[in-house]
Amino acid sequence: MLLGVPVVTWILVGIVFAVAYVFLSFHRVGPAEVGLVLKRVSSRKLSGDNVIAFQGEAGYQADLLLPGLRWMPWLLYEVQKFPWVQIPAGEIGVVIAQVGSSLPIGAKSAVYKKAFGNFADLRSFITAGGQKGVQRPVFSPGTLAPIHPVGFLVVTKSQAYGLPISPELRSRSSKMGRLTPEAFGLRPEQLELLRIEPKPCGKDGALTDMVGIVTTYEGDPLPSGDIASRLGGFADIDKMEKDKASDGDVIEILLGNKNNLHNNYQDFQAFVDNGGRIGLQHDPLLYGAYALNPFLVGVEMVGMLVVQQGQVAVIKAYVGLPTQDMSGTDFKFGSLVRPGHRGIWQEPLRTGKFPLNPRCYQAEIVPTSILTLNWADAVSQAHNLDSQLSQIVAKSNEGFVFKIDLQVQIHVPDTNAPRVISMVGTMINLVNEVLQAAVGNHFRDKLQSMPAVRFIETRQQVQEEAFKHIKEQLDQYRVETRGVYIQDVILPEDLVKVLTQREIANQEIDTYRKQRSAQDERIAMENAKGTAEMQADLAKSKVGVDIKTNNANARTEEARGEAEFIRQTGTARGAEVEAVGLARARGYEAQVRALGSNATALVNVIAALSEGTSKFVPDILVTSGSNGAGALDGLAATAMRYLAGNGGNGSATAAAKPTEPKGGSLPSGPAGKPGKE
Repeated sequence: MLLGVPVVTWILVGIVFAVAYVFLSFHRVGPAEVGLVLKRVSSRKLSGDNVIAFQGEAGYQADLLLPGLRWMPWLLYEVQKFPWVQIPAGEIGVVIAQVGSSLPIGAKSAVYKKAFGNFADLRSFITAGGQKGVQRPVFSPGTLAPIHPVGFLVVTKSQAYGLPISPELRSRSSKMGRLTPEAFGLRPEQLELLRIEPKPCGKDGALTDMVGIVTTYEGDPLPSGDIASRLGGFADIDKMEKDKASDGDVIEILLGNKNNLHNNYQDFQAFVDNGGRIGLQHDPLLYGAYALNPFLVGVEMVGMLVVQQGQVAVIKAYVGLPTQDMSGTDFKFGSLVRPGHRGIWQEPLRTGKFPLNPRCYQAEIVPTSILTLNWADAVSQAHNLDSQLSQIVAKSNEGFVFKIDLQVQIHVPDTNAPRVISMVGTMINLVNEVLQAAVGNHFRDKLQSMPAVRFIETRQQVQEEAFKHIKEQLDQYRVETRGVYIQDVILPEDLVKVLTQREIANQEIDTYRKQRSAQDERIAMENAKGTAEMQADLAKSKVGVDIKTNNANARTEEARGEAEFIRQTGTARGAEVEAVGLARARGYEAQVRALGSNATALVNVIAALSEGTSKFVPDILVTSGSNGAGALDGLAATAMRYLAGNGGNGSATAAAKPTEPKGGSLPSGPAGKPGKE
């Protein structure tokens, strides 16, 4: 018996203690776990600020217990189990070293060496000169590694692996039950893979091509005057210029990148080793997924530069070689430079998509198709340049206030686009500052110098003068004017009333004229209709007229022939009568000389009576006187009366006519026909 306790009891206690000790000294580490060993007692002490024992000192041991059944004396060692670091798909893990040498002043991340591997070997990390703090590489998705929980903290989107040493982190961990990204100043989304892909933008949800603008938080300072870092600077551009490279070739190099030298900023150590500087980076990231350290790299998503057909992009460069003006001495509105220099590039970018860094280069889109600008409520759907334009308000010299809807068409040649932008800055400035003043002031001045009615009557002339004026103004800016059109003139109510009344009167006059013309047409139609209805009779009458005309013409010709015959016959008879008369005259003269005038007359009377058929001796003759003288006188008197009655030319004439020669006849009257006997 020992101390009043049976020996057997002590033996049993010893056996139990031994069994318990052995049991507590065996540690089973699971297949996805590591065992962190804490040595309780040691004659050695940790040096400096080191919290991990590499030489068997008391404290957390550098060597981990890997999966399996492990023996660690319970009284000397404590074993804590921690899961392996596992990075889910689509996430990254940021590594923070809690051991190693201190970072240099100003450094924000630790230098990485290939000997570090994936940080699973803590001894190699310390031996190779590993530093405390944020490590430059990150764990990529799918990583599964036995990381020392005291040597390193690994921060993922959902949790942080490891045992924090910092009292602040311990406090946060105890309050929240676990460490989260926010405890390290990170947002959960920063611990995801960075994906650059088209994104829907605008109300219609159309996809927009994107690029990633990179800003680094580690590296040497930028050279004085620079705003962005480009690996190697612009020495390659300078060499190309000396080799007489074209502007297009230079642009091709500038729009390219040197991201292959550092695996698109994923190998941050390579970025620093190749001369990467802190701050804004010249080369953007293109489509893809990237495992970037959020403590070292920030990315801003911006739209890719898209130049549509009918456009050019004039580039204003804020980085590059020093400015060298190439515009010439005659151009006094800023400077134009070759691509690769600071300033406005003399060569614009044409149709295409360009991964241009908008923090280093500003692109001014210049439409090179014909632009239609509306000074009206309507806005062009093809562009938004006329959104600030409104109706032109002007006043005539009588005080009438007009509102004019105007349309102006302009064209900027692509080769002149850099000069135009150098002069006006932007296309919006061209429209709002230059065109607005030129157009508005011209119409206001023009209207104030003329009556309202004259403006309306000479609208075409005013439009032509406006075209000439605007063209002269825009020619100074290398912009072509294609057309100026007065779309509408909104007149004041009083003037509209007067003009309406005048127009109504004019329309009434035109109406009356048209009505009169309609009546004239109606008369013509009725005449035509009557003519058509009487066409048959008209044809018959026309034929009858033709027949009668032909008959009349025939008779006329017949009469003309008969007259000619009579004329010829009369002429012949006249000659005959003339000859007979002359003969008779000579006979009468001989008779008068022989017998005397009375006897000659008596002889001729008797001869004429004897040759006629009329009775001149009455059937009963009563005479008086002696010796028959009375009877002879009566007979002579009767003969003289007969001759006076039948001749019609007086008794003296009849008595003077000589006796017709035998076989002749007396001439007829005016018709030339023989008279009655």
